[in-house]
Amino acid sequence: MEAQQKAGEVKKRLDDITVSGSVEGGRITVTANANKLIKTINFDPEFLREADQEELEELLVTAINKAMEQADNVSQSEMAAITQSMLGGFGNMFSK
Repeated sequence: MEAQQKAGEVKKRLDDITVSGSVEGGRITVTANANKLIKTINFDPEFLREADQEELEELLVTAINKAMEQADNVSQSEMAAITQSMLGGFGNMFSK
């Protein structure tokens, strides 16, 4: 029961954490929350005029993947922290 409550708290915190992925010096930037919900996608207008569809698609996928990787890292850190707090003193039980 406590674990479910803690997981819910972590999910709420992750909703408020912003991550982003950008490529080509910010020509495409994807912003998401740490729960992997994409919030915005921004394109440099000049780049958008010059890029062909294939290049645009490849770079967009790369930017999304970078944002999702950051979201994974933040989520893992949050879950590790909550697990550590739930274990309390038990974490030191096996240390030498």
